[in-house]
Amino acid sequence: MDAGERELFAAGLRQATARHTGPALDDALDDLGWPEALTADPQAAVSLLFEAQGAACATSSALDAVVVAALGVAPEGAGVVLPPLGRTDPPGAVVGESIAVGGLGTAGLGRHDRAVVAAGAGEGWVATVVDTADLDRRTVQGLDPDLGLVEVAGAHVRAVSPPEPPPVPWPSAVAAGQRALAHELVGASRAMLGLARGHALERIQFGRPIASFQAVRHRLAESFVAIEAADAALAAAWDDGTPLGAAVAKAVAGRSARTAARHCQQVLAGIGFTTEHPLHRYVRRVVVLDRLLGDARSLTRSLGDDLVARGSLPAILPL
Repeated sequence: MDAGERELFAAGLRQATARHTGPALDDALDDLGWPEALTADPQAAVSLLFEAQGAACATSSALDAVVVAALGVAPEGAGVVLPPLGRTDPPGAVVGESIAVGGLGTAGLGRHDRAVVAAGAGEGWVATVVDTADLDRRTVQGLDPDLGLVEVAGAHVRAVSPPEPPPVPWPSAVAAGQRALAHELVGASRAMLGLARGHALERIQFGRPIASFQAVRHRLAESFVAIEAADAALAAAWDDGTPLGAAVAKAVAGRSARTAARHCQQVLAGIGFTTEHPLHRYVRRVVVLDRLLGDARSLTRSLGDDLVARGSLPAILPL
């Protein structure tokens, strides 16, 4: 899409995420043609939606669509089972003619009749389509119940089709999900920075706005730099197109979001601790999003282990 189409599409997504969440947002995205945009221009569709979704603290089935599209084997409208928090390995294991499942689902998983479960197979991966009704699902309350995550389990789940599971590019599917989540983290981080900046300009102490105090300005500046670093890592990850680039971007975005949350909380001071102020919703959201498909700490450790094992450095991303 050209610049004009992109801006019009972005405005529609911002309006949709500001007004709707959950099933209503899924319907709005269908009306806007987001599923078609995901096929035609994945980078624009993912970056625009997930940043808007993060800024509005909204939820949708979009992450399912992104991961399923990257796997390339599922029927239209299927959901997907994600790995448990903090992990990136497939959530399934082939057991004879059935599959054992242990992972997470988004709030949209229950709105799909079918779900895709990836599993390891030798040195590769396969994908199995199962009936969602055959999965045991338990709502995860936890830190951010509004996100609507569900714990998914099943000891002997029968596959719907195909009888011989096809091989799938699981690392590419994880990378697609990591880029989407990183954009959502960036959107939430920018929203937190906006809340802190607005408070700093309005809050008066000693006869002047606290935005004029050096300590406050440093915290806002450090948050801004962290967010821009995450945005740059994401742009490089899209250009690079590899699982390594996506993992780096997700790790940077998760760490930047936690940095922004910490500094913005300090700027907002006491009001930021109250449930009347919206900051707590973003803090809860970024803590959980950081853990989905690998958190900043585990991804950084994994990337370091891979570099040591390889004994060489990859090409530097064009930040």
